[in-house]
Amino acid sequence: MSLVPRQVAELPWRLLWVVIALGAAGVVALYSAAGGSMTPWAINHVARLVLFFGLAIGLSYIRPQTFQDFVWLGYGGGILLLILTLALGVIGGGARSWLELGFLRIQPSELMKPILVLVLARFYSMVPPREIRRWSAIWPTGVFLALPILLILLQPDLGTAALIVLTTIAMMFLAGLPLSLFIGGALAVAAAIPIAFSFLLPHQQQRVLIFLNPEQDPLGAGYHIQQSQIAIGSGGLFGKGFLNGSQSHLQYLPAQHTDFIFAAIAEEWGLAGGVVLIFLFYLLLRWGMGVASEARGRFERLAAAGLTMTIFFYIAINLMMVMGLAPVVGIPLPLVSYGGSAMLTVMICLGILMAIDRQTRRDPRRGTPPF
Repeated sequence: MSLVPRQVAELPWRLLWVVIALGAAGVVALYSAAGGSMTPWAINHVARLVLFFGLAIGLSYIRPQTFQDFVWLGYGGGILLLILTLALGVIGGGARSWLELGFLRIQPSELMKPILVLVLARFYSMVPPREIRRWSAIWPTGVFLALPILLILLQPDLGTAALIVLTTIAMMFLAGLPLSLFIGGALAVAAAIPIAFSFLLPHQQQRVLIFLNPEQDPLGAGYHIQQSQIAIGSGGLFGKGFLNGSQSHLQYLPAQHTDFIFAAIAEEWGLAGGVVLIFLFYLLLRWGMGVASEARGRFERLAAAGLTMTIFFYIAINLMMVMGLAPVVGIPLPLVSYGGSAMLTVMICLGILMAIDRQTRRDPRRGTPPF
């Protein structure tokens, strides 16, 4: 007789150890960013990690069918929160993106990411395979996407809107829509870029221009990218050592506890530390795609793949941003950066993925997702 309860033994412990390792890396980086102090960031990061980790474990015991049944209610609730944010929200970082709920401050636009993935997974699971290439399988996605994107752009939060659009495109591709649709869409977007640029706010236009030429204003709008690249490059192979990062501790590196935390880690731990961190993310994403490939139902497969892609876009956009390969759009590094809403979103994604994984493991017709 096993001394470990079945419910505990069924948890994907290799994944959970990866999540804990990423969270611990965040604690170490935030401790260093505060000059060798657990306050104000590291201690709060630990508290959120424990709380949301427990939430993810709790979600893993919910049947995927339950998520499927309540997905429309969740979509309506997410839209309501976005409307309340526009009316009653708190301005932070130049956008009215935050909603104060007394004991909790959340960013509803973050919660729309997993909600929209589940909505699209539910919709495409109901579309017959023979109908997937028809217009009737395309226009509803535009409707589901349009309302939250409009509300998010009104905040305005271009980075979150872009991530949601990317995830939606990925979901459409995974659902089997024709490749010609994506090629035509890419060409249309490329043609519309000059027009879209004219509608951006001045600070958003400046971010794009600085991305194209960071040396244009090294002490102004290009300061973030320049200092991030200096921090990453100065770390060398093995870094300057823990608590010895000059860019971070001399306050040259901005937002080192949030968006640019990877640059601070690379400066202190070097290329080796950055590679280890990226490898941990690789293990997490590989597990997620393994869950998607082994899932037994179409809703489960699409939901698992979409949730994994949501986490992937967090990682990819943040790393490209701090390396100067993408404009600065305010996307945090999952589980590592300081921030409650982003961590909550990622943990919700992981919780639902674990729920799908649990169902797959109990189905003898399927194997175990690879790590």
